[in-house]
Amino acid sequence: MILGIVVTLPFCSRPVCLPVLARLVVKDTTSASRLYLARRMIDMLAAALPGRVIHGVGDAAYSGKDLAGLDDNITWTTRLRKDAALSGLAPPPTGKRGRPKLKGSRLPALKILAARAAFTQVTVTRYGKTATVQAAVITCLWYSVFRSRKVQVVLIRDKSAAGYDLALVTTDLDATAGQVIERYAARWSVEVANEDAKQIFGVGEARNRKAGAVRRTVPFTLACQTLTTVWYATAGHHDADITARREQQPWYTSKTQPSTTDMIAKLRRVLIAARYLPSRPDQPTPAEIPADTRRNPHHPAGLGDRSSMIT
Repeated sequence: MILGIVVTLPFCSRPVCLPVLARLVVKDTTSASRLYLARRMIDMLAAALPGRVIHGVGDAAYSGKDLAGLDDNITWTTRLRKDAALSGLAPPPTGKRGRPKLKGSRLPALKILAARAAFTQVTVTRYGKTATVQAAVITCLWYSVFRSRKVQVVLIRDKSAAGYDLALVTTDLDATAGQVIERYAARWSVEVANEDAKQIFGVGEARNRKAGAVRRTVPFTLACQTLTTVWYATAGHHDADITARREQQPWYTSKTQPSTTDMIAKLRRVLIAARYLPSRPDQPTPAEIPADTRRNPHHPAGLGDRSSMIT
């Protein structure tokens, strides 16, 4: 399993996930729990970025007792299970002897809460589209998971005329309903990153059959994937990249943004060109480099700003 940082790039309308940590799920050990590993990784990320607020997002499988005691600078957003035991906020101390109550009375089932809640219209951008949905927010406790930390339950009514279609829960009390919905939808970029890692960067084709393939080769390849995206975003991108791609493939009329394949192809061309540039300025010849590594005529610097390459 991997932990990635979801970012927005100026040349992409979709969120992009940058893998930064990876852990191996090992049966019959404490590492057999994905939630246990997720908690440890997000703690490591928060320690590496002091002073930053970390928003963790996961599906319904990533909710459990391991999330108790999260630092204040870490929030967690997940899909709420239908059988979740929600409680009201803890009542104020009575002044009497004994320990004060840590939670209020148990709330009814989600379908009953949805029938009583007041829904309002919210405009959100998710999965590349802007839509208007109805949402209701309930502040309560999910004591079995987050203990006494307050949470927001966001009930989303998308297609249904009554009830709710999706229920989310977050410890981020400052986030609006629209922000919570968009944050959870951006989680899909992690699945895209996983697919790119397997199909483009070759994570699923590690030659080492032993444990080293998953403990060393896979994390290293994921790091290369992140570095490729960072390089393209900071030094490799040019508006002419899409123009050149569409000239090469005129039937691809819907392409308006670079893909992960475009990013790694651009990096490979720059690396090949930089390899020949120092010794023979008139190189490479057609016999040495295939036609697809020639300079881009639309780019004033050919294959990109080669001065940014570190060799």
